Formats: sequence, structure tokens, C-alpha cells
Amino acid sequence: MLAAETAPSGLDLRAPANRVSRRAIWYWTARAVASWVVIGAVEVLILFVGGSAIPHGRWAIVAVSILVALGHIVVMPRWRYAVHRWETTGTAAYTQTGWFTQERRIAPISRIQTVDSHRGPLEQLLELANVTVTTASAAGPLKIHGLDRVTADRLVEQLTTQAEANTGDAT
Repeated sequence: MLAAETAPSGLDLRAPANRVSRRAIWYWTARAVASWVVIGAVEVLILFVGGSAIPHGRWAIVAVSILVALGHIVVMPRWRYAVHRWETTGTAAYTQTGWFTQERRIAPISRIQTVDSHRGPLEQLLELANVTVTTASAAGPLKIHGLDRVTADRLVEQLTTQAEANTGDAT
């Protein structure tokens, strides 16, 4: 495996061990429903306000939209839950994210610059939080979405302590 051969300090790009909270499924479902409600409202507006300017196949477009919406609402959250994983060790933080496009990332503890936690209103309601681990990497920060709040708080504290104790250059 090329990633293992080129990874620094014996770190290898592997599947992380921990899943996010099962409540993340509800969060991702609610966000998908909200998106499709907006799209559906626009389609209904176009159908009824557009009148005769809309082609006769308009109901086929609505039917396709409904099928795509149902697929997205039902499949995407469970698929993301199956893919999203995270793990920290004494030397690195690992993440795996995505659903169509999947990404695995690794950040050596010595490269961590900041560790942040954030929660939106719906996440607060579901007692979820997100953790962002910023490094000097051009690929951007590692993000762990859908953690339960207690786990996220503990993870932020752990990574911050490890980063402070590490004598690396954090670049």
C-alpha cells in the first residue's frame, strides 16, 4: 500500500476504529428533509404560478424529484453513518468521511495547530457536536461530524493536551 510506505513516522492511512453517534443519522435526515422541502416548494411554485408556460411533462419532473428525494432522505444518512469514522492515538488523528466521495485523512499529533468544537441549533437539540482539527496541511483541517457532545468535548480536551505536550514543530 503506497500510503503506508510514504507515511511519516510509521503512520499508515487506515480505516479509523470509532463510529460517530447514531443520532447523526437523525441529523443528516433532518437536513436532507429540509433541503427537499425547499426544492419541493420551488417546484410547486413553478407548477402553479408558471401555468401554461410549463410543458405537459411537468408531473414527470415532480415524480422524478420525489423519487430522488426519497432515495436521498432514506439512503444518504445511513450510508454516511456507515462510512464516517474517527480515531486518535498517541501519535495521530484519523478520519474517514463522505458518502459518494469518500476521504481518509491522517494528522500527526505534532502537526496539530488548533482543535475546535462547534454545534448548530439542530445539533444542540440532538446533543451532537463537530470537532475540527487544524494543521498546516494544504488539504485543510480534519473534520469529525456527528459526535455525541460528551465524546466531542473529551476529544477536544485530549487532542489539545496531546498537542501541547508534543515537542514537534506544528507546521
